[in-house]
Amino acid sequence: MPRFGSAVLLISAVFILPILRLPAQPGRPVPAAAGPETLPDAPQPQLVPTSTEPFGDQLWADGSVAGIEEGLQEKTQQPLAAPDSSPASISGTVTDANGTVIGGATIALESTSPGDRQTAVANERGAFEFHDLKSGIQYRVSIAAKGMAPWKSPPIVLTPGQFFFLTNIKLKLPASSVSVTVYASQEQIATQQVIVAEKQRVFGIIPNFYVTYDSHPVPLTTKLKYGLAYKSATDPVTFLGVAFIAAVYQAGDIPDYQQGWKGYGQRFGAGLADTTTDIFFGGAILPSLLHQDPRYFYQGTGTTRSRALHALSSPYVCMGDNGKLQPNYSSMGGDLISGAISNIYYPDTNRGARLVFQGFLVTTGVRTVNAVIQEFVLRKLTPSARQKK
Repeated sequence: MPRFGSAVLLISAVFILPILRLPAQPGRPVPAAAGPETLPDAPQPQLVPTSTEPFGDQLWADGSVAGIEEGLQEKTQQPLAAPDSSPASISGTVTDANGTVIGGATIALESTSPGDRQTAVANERGAFEFHDLKSGIQYRVSIAAKGMAPWKSPPIVLTPGQFFFLTNIKLKLPASSVSVTVYASQEQIATQQVIVAEKQRVFGIIPNFYVTYDSHPVPLTTKLKYGLAYKSATDPVTFLGVAFIAAVYQAGDIPDYQQGWKGYGQRFGAGLADTTTDIFFGGAILPSLLHQDPRYFYQGTGTTRSRALHALSSPYVCMGDNGKLQPNYSSMGGDLISGAISNIYYPDTNRGARLVFQGFLVTTGVRTVNAVIQEFVLRKLTPSARQKK
């Protein structure tokens, strides 16, 4: 080490060089003194310096030491090399979560150095830049834009002359203000409600199309009324139901058709005609002309009494397309018209006004019982309706 090496040289100079000046010891030969006439003029004594680097101390031939303190002072007073103070910079581009640039955003640059704060505004391309920044201190970039959540960078420590590009600046919408408003026409809402109704089946099999479980039903358009009637009349289960009733009537020998396959065919045809005319007149034609809704509006809440009264009144009171309660001319009129048309193909013994009104009362009574079952039972047996909250 330099300091240790200098100490060894200093000790050697102090203890060894004086010995070299001691007089000769006894017993040793002493050279004869030369006469004055044979000696040249003795030169003046000269000091011979000996270097003791690295301190720069000078050691003299006579044993004196000089310059040690001065050398040390010169060494300690030499200036240290100045650190690199080249200015650094930070830049970046402001975008949203989809990568679209956001111009006009306000950018703030803050550091741990008191009072060191700068602001800038992003240009139309979303770019910004801060110049003449110090190295070795911590910076943070904060960004604010109208309608967007604030953004803040992690700590940034620059090196001298560094050009730092800040990436992944993606502003997001504030979580509390994110909302989607969907506007739909009455017809679109009604269409969706009909699509839902056409999936309703008791036990997942028997059509249950003419009931709405929606808490905010909207009026049906004429097109939707006819579409719902067509869907109900042409459903395969409807044909199976007519075939089953025809077999029951065949066994009971009503109406007064003959027996055998021909009679069964007549009963099946009559039943299909009755069902089709009743569905279209009571569920599409009259509701369109009278602006009434042919569906049963499930109540589902309230006391048992209020729900029962709602169901018992449904064959006689319906909802108009104007949202008001009206006499159910469509349902009752559809039953009467269907019964009147049946006079065309029923046997002579099963025709006449009396039988038409008798059939009307029976059909209306069946509708009343069906409404009560609809209100208290069928929803539980209709999978798609049961799953709705």
